[in-house]
Amino acid sequence: MNERHLRIPAADGFPLAATVFEPTGGAEQVVLIVPATGVVRRIYADYARHLVQAGFAAVTWDWRGTGESRPGSLRGFEASMRGWGRDDLAGVIAWAGSNLNGGMTAVAHSFGGQALGLAPNAGAVRRIVTIGSQIGYWRLWPASVRYKYALLWFLVLPILTRLAGRFPSRLFGLGEDLPRGVALEWASWCRSPDYLGTWSGHGALRAPLLAIAFSDDIYAPRPAFEALHARYGSSEKSLRWIAPAEVGRDYVGHFGFFRKGLVPQVWDETARWLAQR
Repeated sequence: MNERHLRIPAADGFPLAATVFEPTGGAEQVVLIVPATGVVRRIYADYARHLVQAGFAAVTWDWRGTGESRPGSLRGFEASMRGWGRDDLAGVIAWAGSNLNGGMTAVAHSFGGQALGLAPNAGAVRRIVTIGSQIGYWRLWPASVRYKYALLWFLVLPILTRLAGRFPSRLFGLGEDLPRGVALEWASWCRSPDYLGTWSGHGALRAPLLAIAFSDDIYAPRPAFEALHARYGSSEKSLRWIAPAEVGRDYVGHFGFFRKGLVPQVWDETARWLAQR
């Protein structure tokens, strides 16, 4: 197995910190692991290595403004969630198509499942797996917690972000601190029942889709999970809503899928599904 760290140019030229995982003898398919909001690429490394053992190449990266794609200071740094899909993801797709051999597939975590519909060249992706992906509109959350999220999206995040010049996500257990534009756009989407505003990009996707979520995932309740995947234009579509007990676990949550050894049977399921022609 070979692992190499490099910079991949986004569609607008911004250099994204990335890692390419490849089997020594080469691969017939490439898997883009599309990251969640505020999640650095090292979280996905063990899953990427598992895919390499199954014969794939895999690519991970940090969205601009996060991880090793972050500047010294986020104050005044320009970035947006829509730009993550339109420019960052589109750049990775273009780079992989030009520099790696084999058909292209994607495993998208959380926001990654939203980002796919924002990349104008996402039609190059032949098969899609999403993990814990959803629409973030606050009313899709259970009544017991939705008003807590409403407080975050309507007041706390906009106020803190404007005061600090970034959103201090770490204080709320929401991952990496986020650039101002990313945070304010995220809050705006989560306040709106239309969320992204337009779903034409998702509707245009025709790649077969396997969507997986776990019933104990507080960041992807079932109505939000189903609402996102209803927007996909895939003619072949399978939604898997998994209780942790079904895979022999007490807890999986939003990030557990990517923990080495936690749900190996689901790792194998995704690899077999991606390998289908």
